[in-house]
Amino acid sequence: MLPREEFVEQAYLFRILSERIHQDITLQDLLEQCRFEVLATTKLPLAIGFLLTDLKHSGIMAPGMKRLQHYFTPFQTFVIEQSEQDVGQFDFQSALKVLRFEAEYRANTDSMQGMFFYQFEVLCRNRLNYDRGLKAMSLDPIYSKDWHDWLLIVRKQLGIVDIADLIYGRSEDFVAYRKRHLGEDAEADYPILFGEREGKIAFANRRKEPLFLFAAMQRHLGYPAVPRREVRDTAIEMIPQMHRRIERLETRLKFMEDEQRQGIDITKFYSANKPVPIDLDEML
Repeated sequence: MLPREEFVEQAYLFRILSERIHQDITLQDLLEQCRFEVLATTKLPLAIGFLLTDLKHSGIMAPGMKRLQHYFTPFQTFVIEQSEQDVGQFDFQSALKVLRFEAEYRANTDSMQGMFFYQFEVLCRNRLNYDRGLKAMSLDPIYSKDWHDWLLIVRKQLGIVDIADLIYGRSEDFVAYRKRHLGEDAEADYPILFGEREGKIAFANRRKEPLFLFAAMQRHLGYPAVPRREVRDTAIEMIPQMHRRIERLETRLKFMEDEQRQGIDITKFYSANKPVPIDLDEML
């Protein structure tokens, strides 16, 4: 895990990139600016310099981040890689917002439960590749060995077993349920990863839409809300366009009516500033 100040500066980098990406400035120039704005005592300026060099050669950021595995997490690289693909609706602006909130959350807490729900909700809401996404999550240094093994199990069973059941089976509430029915000596045969609160929320959302589960977990665990893609309202722009089209139609109809009646008088379109004839005899 990197020191806290590294994640604070990463969050600042992703924030200013998302704010300035629409200012008609290339990503290379933006990184060059950010290189001098971030804290020089961290390793982020060196990472930006490496990304800038690789970006000028390849045109994308993901390969450079993949080479910096000791600094950027595999999930961060995966998010940028998904946004740089030609297919799909996950754009680069959304990826920067996702990484910004994740870096801010890492800087304030090391909760593995909250980080799991945030990253997994990112996969679900943006319809990213679950197989590669869960693989990248399992390699995140914030997770312990038990979490690494469980994420690989989720990777195999997702789509076959409900995610709420997978969470409930690894919670303390499930252990309490077994003790009530099997005796006080009943213990789980595998590591417990979630608390009693998470287990109750997962049990209450079984066989339901997973987004209800994420909304409840986000309220109780306090991890950042996953940024959603902004849907642009085109109705405001359509009204002036329709107004201009109606004016053009009215002009065409007027020309057709004039042609049917008496023909079009094109003399009214002549310029009013007619050239004045010059008398050479007077000038001489």
